[in-house]
Amino acid sequence: MAVIRDMMPAFELFQPQSVSEVVDLLARYDDSWLIAGGLDSFEWFKERHVRPPVVVDVSGVDELKGIREVDGGVEIGAMTTLTEIVTDAGIRERFALLSTAAYAVATPQIRNQGTIGGNVAQDTRCWYYRGGWPCYRAGGNICYADTPTSMNREHCLFGASRCVAVNPSDTAPALIALDAKMVIRSRRGEQVVDAESFFIGPRTDITRMTVLRPGDLLTAIRIPSTWAGSAYYFEKARDRQAWDFPLVNVAAAIKTRGGTIEDIRLAVNAVAPYPMRLTRVENQLRGQALNAETAAAAGEVAIQGARPLRHNAYKVPLLRNLVTRAIRDSGTA
Repeated sequence: MAVIRDMMPAFELFQPQSVSEVVDLLARYDDSWLIAGGLDSFEWFKERHVRPPVVVDVSGVDELKGIREVDGGVEIGAMTTLTEIVTDAGIRERFALLSTAAYAVATPQIRNQGTIGGNVAQDTRCWYYRGGWPCYRAGGNICYADTPTSMNREHCLFGASRCVAVNPSDTAPALIALDAKMVIRSRRGEQVVDAESFFIGPRTDITRMTVLRPGDLLTAIRIPSTWAGSAYYFEKARDRQAWDFPLVNVAAAIKTRGGTIEDIRLAVNAVAPYPMRLTRVENQLRGQALNAETAAAAGEVAIQGARPLRHNAYKVPLLRNLVTRAIRDSGTA
């Protein structure tokens, strides 16, 4: 008999109106599930792979919404929709890398509902894990995506440690390239974490993809003025133009003077269990002429250490070419 999965399991629903209420609820119910836009959560609920007894819906918390100027940069509430980020004039003028990345997410309907906080905090899309298989990440003792007969076309080239699933966010590498800061609230107070450190891999904790622990709430993302107005590049390779998660994406913020690269921040995603900053490439590029030869050399450095699986070797030249284009064509995106 076919399994019917058109009803969500029962849970107790809370709809707080303030950040302090959310923090209190998360501290009181350490097995609660937080809903923002709900797009990832409802999929989990419908497939019944998670059955939280308590759900905290933060959609009514106005403190978590909106885009504000702060110290020459911007602060974006975690509940701000991707569409708001795409269309905000200030972000498009000064931090166009982020608005371009947000526009690459899924479809207009999903961007209207999906939030920036949800996009960076979403779980991996590995179909074994999402399908309820008892893998390492789900508490089992095997990675089903890393066996001789696995289907692992979308999985990682770097950073594997038992789990080979990748981070699927499009906005995450852009935030790392812009040196964003993630603001986290809990009963312990407020904590500010660099975007690069916000994401973690299976070597740190195989059950999580971010530093967020039970009781933690991502409240805002702050982007300093450091990279405002810099040249940028974002590109997402995917199977379909809309809806799909990245096969590989790349984000770069670059400062040049007289045709020379003065400074650069470069990050890629969907090639590791976390969005990966390419510090070796950055170090090689500083002080170099911005030309096709320099860009090609950067692409070669980017793929050093890649360890493809059975079905994802195509990601190696794809990554190399995306990084090459990000350097060569920066400022023309």
